[in-house]
Amino acid sequence: MYAWLKKYLDPVIPLYAVLPLIICFGFNTVVYSGTMILCKDRYHYDFTTPFDRMVPVSSWWMYIYFGCYLFWIINYIMVGHINREDRIAFYRFVTTDLMSRIVCAFFYIFLPTTNVRPEVVGTHLSDRLLAFLYQIDQPANLFPSIHCLVSWLCFIGIRKSDKVPLWYKIFSCVFAVLVMASTQFTKQHYIVDVISALILAEGLNWLNQTFDLYSLSIRLFSGMTQGVRNFICMLDKKGDYRVK
Repeated sequence: MYAWLKKYLDPVIPLYAVLPLIICFGFNTVVYSGTMILCKDRYHYDFTTPFDRMVPVSSWWMYIYFGCYLFWIINYIMVGHINREDRIAFYRFVTTDLMSRIVCAFFYIFLPTTNVRPEVVGTHLSDRLLAFLYQIDQPANLFPSIHCLVSWLCFIGIRKSDKVPLWYKIFSCVFAVLVMASTQFTKQHYIVDVISALILAEGLNWLNQTFDLYSLSIRLFSGMTQGVRNFICMLDKKGDYRVK
């Protein structure tokens, strides 16, 4: 199994980066869903502004809103791929991602927010998608917006790399902005949620670029990754593969 992973998965994303990215996804799920359950009976604040009342609802933005999930997957894998030989850069990114969810959890618990969603009356596919979104996603955990946060981190993670073509950097920036716009036109978030997500992403990225906060992540994930590799190799009965 290890040989298969090394041959087919490692060329796409270095094996050392797989477990940290999986944990990022898992931690995001725990923070978003867990705090929503924890705070479901608490009072939720509404940060509606005059600007939010001016923005019309438009279900066509659902294609961007749902399309961002594929964007996230591609760019997070790309961050691992382009930093194959630069683990410090990769772990700076992972640390920024995890720290951002801790901050989100703090706000979701101590400043729970909500909004008032419009009634969906159209019959187009985009209208059905918007109604589906409203059905499966509660109007909570809005400030800051994880949708906007992760989309901007997708751009942050690649914008300074010489290994990423300029056109894709521009695309990532533009698409991240479109995702932010989609949260407004679908009434999933208010403008303060977008602004706070941008400040959080840029602030934590600056913090991790300035200070060596990633060292704990390196020790933690290196040990976990080596343990998983040893386990896989034990199943393969091929001995111990040291982290490379």
